[in-house]
Amino acid sequence: MNRRKYAGTWTALITPFAADGSLDEEALRGLVRRQVENGVTGILPVGTTGESPTTDAHKEDPRIFEICVEEAAGRVMVMAGTGSNCTREAVEHTKYAKEAGADCCLVVCPYYNKPTQEGLKQHFLEIAKVGLPICVYNIKGRTAVNMSTDTLMELAEHELIVAVKEASGDLEQMREVVDRRPDDFTVLSGDDGLTLDLIRMGGDGVVSVTSNLVPDQMNEMVESALSGEMDRASEIGSELSDMFGKLFVETNPIPVKYCASRMGLCDLKYRLPMCEPGDEARVVLDEMLSNYNLV
Repeated sequence: MNRRKYAGTWTALITPFAADGSLDEEALRGLVRRQVENGVTGILPVGTTGESPTTDAHKEDPRIFEICVEEAAGRVMVMAGTGSNCTREAVEHTKYAKEAGADCCLVVCPYYNKPTQEGLKQHFLEIAKVGLPICVYNIKGRTAVNMSTDTLMELAEHELIVAVKEASGDLEQMREVVDRRPDDFTVLSGDDGLTLDLIRMGGDGVVSVTSNLVPDQMNEMVESALSGEMDRASEIGSELSDMFGKLFVETNPIPVKYCASRMGLCDLKYRLPMCEPGDEARVVLDEMLSNYNLV
């Protein structure tokens, strides 16, 4: 079977802020260039890892999309994070992404208000009217609602609902999605540590936190697996397994942004309620960075 269009490694990009809390456009451009240079499939700005709950959806997000598209320059794809628990707002955000020239968008299942399966279906079908390809983001641990495989398969019949970022953490659910999906529907892991398990099932790659730090190694791992070189993929996966765990020693994206700042990729600046890691977490992360020769 031919490689699916959206298969590979997508980096869930952190959003760099300046000392005054504003968007650091220069650092953002540097982050995108680094991902391009290391050959990832695409970048995902304004996702959870990009602190999307605290970016200005009407001013900052469109600018972030524009910068990412400019710096990517067609060399890697851009999947814009445009989700909301308000369908009207998600539609508006998706229009911004389309106008900026994004290749596709990531739309999270509505959080907190816990829609029914029918509500989920109508939500995504309404957003699809914008005309930008959609990757569904299923992460019940953050949204309090799980999209059933039946619902997802109904949506997958739509020509513009092209992929799923499956972060349920449920391998059996992931297997069912892979087994039932249309041939051209891409299934991406939302967990770095489950990426190879998913690809072994027939899945297509990952939306990665870890690739903010080591895009070359994550990309090699995924490309090796997709090419059938599972021994090499497993070797890299074993090498990175400690990082996969340590980057969640506190809530994402606190650890990855701390590590990126230690590597000189951005300032150590968050927006509340995200805050700097505690002393114990810093010890863990500093040791990890040293062990991987990243600082």
